[in-house]
Amino acid sequence: MTSARSWCCSALERAACWLLPACLAACATGASAPIAQEQRLRGDTIALLGEVHDNADGHRARLAMLRRAVAGGWRPALAMEQFDIERQADIDRARREAPRDAQHLIDRAAPARSGWDWALVRPLVQFALDHDLALYAANLSSADTGRVVRGGYAGVFGPERLASLGLARTVAPDWQAAQEREIDAGHCGMLPAAMWPAMARGQFARDAVMASVLHEHGRDGIVLIAGNGHARRDIGVARWLAPEDQTRVLSIGWLETEPRSPASSTLEEGFDAVVRVPRALRADPCDAFAKRKME
Repeated sequence: MTSARSWCCSALERAACWLLPACLAACATGASAPIAQEQRLRGDTIALLGEVHDNADGHRARLAMLRRAVAGGWRPALAMEQFDIERQADIDRARREAPRDAQHLIDRAAPARSGWDWALVRPLVQFALDHDLALYAANLSSADTGRVVRGGYAGVFGPERLASLGLARTVAPDWQAAQEREIDAGHCGMLPAAMWPAMARGQFARDAVMASVLHEHGRDGIVLIAGNGHARRDIGVARWLAPEDQTRVLSIGWLETEPRSPASSTLEEGFDAVVRVPRALRADPCDAFAKRKME
């Protein structure tokens, strides 16, 4: 059986982002039924809704949750990891050109080699267009993330932007250590420890950028669509939000079925709620990772 941490390697490869993607998954038995926390999907809530990137059941269950919330009267903005922040103008242009055409928007705003499975993402984009919800690009590009990893924050952000994102501060030691553990796990335990701090820096940059999008556009309620690691309260986007924004956060993870373990219990504690979905069928990506390392 492929482990949850093994799958993260594959997500990094497919998303063309070799940092830990926010995708660790853990135990469960899948369902799309309402959960108690859905009552908070209203008003000015900042909802961090995670995903296992290649799990179709999770995508469908999350969309069903959003459909229920919107049917109940909520009209949040959507911020999506699948679109890089520099593509916002392309999103806006595509909506003017073809207001109800999700594929047109994806063609305009997503690079041809972006690595996402758009067949899974397209229904959510279509949902946003059909209900005329604001749609925002939320991710730091793979190219800029790589620059941060290789050369530090200053290689991408000027002093003012660095300060506004919160990246000028020192990350607490326990937070740093937790993120480095996730980097290690996400790379199947095969990444040299000397690389962990730089890789964690790239992940911090992505989370901080996503938090800035939520702060800027989330006054009347917003949903972040992103991998589970970004949606976690303990080490993800929520840690980069301003205190006044953190009080509005609802964090929900979509976790795959597998035997419970201490690691999965810790993961679940990072969310306000979890939705459990069946495991997706996939090869063990750590086998390929190990083979590549030996070449």
